[in-house]
Amino acid sequence: MHGGNFAIFSCFGVLLLLMNCSVPTNADVATCSGIVPMRIREDRISIEDFGGVGDGVTLNTNAFRKAIYRIEHLNRTGGTILYIPPGEYLTGPFNLTSHMTLYLARDAVIKATVDTKNWPLIAPLPSYGRGRERPGGRYMSFIHGDGLYDVIITGENGTIDGQGDVWWNMWRQRTLEFTRPNIVELMNSKSIIISNLTFKNSPFWNIHPVYCSDVVVNYVTILAPADSPNTDGIDPDSSSNVCIEDSYISTGDDLVAVKSGWDQYGISYNRPSQGITIRRLTGSSPFAGIAVGSETSGGVADVIAEHINLSNMGIGIHLKTNIGRGGVIRNISISNVYMYKARKGIKISGDVGDHPDENYDPNALPVLKDVVIKDVSGDLVQQPGLIHGLKKSPFSGICLSNVSLGGVVGVRDSGWQCSDVSGGAVRVSPLPCAELTSSQQIGSCFSTL
Repeated sequence: MHGGNFAIFSCFGVLLLLMNCSVPTNADVATCSGIVPMRIREDRISIEDFGGVGDGVTLNTNAFRKAIYRIEHLNRTGGTILYIPPGEYLTGPFNLTSHMTLYLARDAVIKATVDTKNWPLIAPLPSYGRGRERPGGRYMSFIHGDGLYDVIITGENGTIDGQGDVWWNMWRQRTLEFTRPNIVELMNSKSIIISNLTFKNSPFWNIHPVYCSDVVVNYVTILAPADSPNTDGIDPDSSSNVCIEDSYISTGDDLVAVKSGWDQYGISYNRPSQGITIRRLTGSSPFAGIAVGSETSGGVADVIAEHINLSNMGIGIHLKTNIGRGGVIRNISISNVYMYKARKGIKISGDVGDHPDENYDPNALPVLKDVVIKDVSGDLVQQPGLIHGLKKSPFSGICLSNVSLGGVVGVRDSGWQCSDVSGGAVRVSPLPCAELTSSQQIGSCFSTL
């Protein structure tokens, strides 16, 4: 690494990591980020040492691959930082390795090539059985990793730009051959931190930890146009002990969607998402703010979402599944949510999402139970809520408390709509559905609320 720049980074980079990624000092501010401690690595290299050029034109794929090969094979004690100086570094997709930190300086941009013809293909996820959009394989994520341990992607709010427009246009024109790539996907990995960065213009989902455990995503900004297709913000998928905090997301699809596999493939793979915490999230989307599903065939359990601020939303809170999914969705707690301008405040539905193929089992019915939604308020919410379970698998234990979703002045909303659901509701405005207001049902929720 060049001496002058490296000296500056050595002195201040570590301090920045400590300041931006430490647990808040205010004892009243809860955080889950301590599940993965931030590591300070002594060994540091720069992408420039491997021929990287930040002019926005030179293709740096080989430089990234060489640098990461060096980290993998030298295997320094404590791992290695790969430092990306200010500049625009155009590159094709690349794989990370264990015990590394990808660190973007302020004004550093890693930008995906728009040469889609040479983009590598990888196998479909076993819990999906095929690409999510198209049969067969799928395009490798822009930044990828499989079977890794101790990986940090961070910096001084540098940017990772997926340049997704070319992919969105292929989707719109129906010329996609395979499923679009995510910006970041880590598979079968543990002890992951993604923080202090901006992600923009993902071709597909943005941050996708799948079959992972002990994952922290905090202090990130995720941006994509409102009309960009399927640009979910953060999608924990068949993963456990995931912490998402202190982030801003504005995309064309769900801000956070907890998933666990698709129909018969997810049922067979049988790996749930569990222990997911989402806290202090702000954002906007034409779809959902906090979502579970619709791919929930491995089950979803023990999700906490709190202190959420949403604006210009399609749906504030959306729990979604379908026949053929199977899986158990349980112990979901969502609280302290404010939404401004939303088509629908709360939706819990058993008829959402498509199927991978005709071989799904229509008798594989999902179970959705033990959901607490409390301390939720909203203004200019066109319709407060819809809860539609399945006749052969009614939703149970749906408990609402202190929910006030104000409508649009001069527009009569349709009120709550419910079917095949049991639970209870107290201090809910507009008045909730009759299915949730019997004294027996309210009593069943009282201890929970």
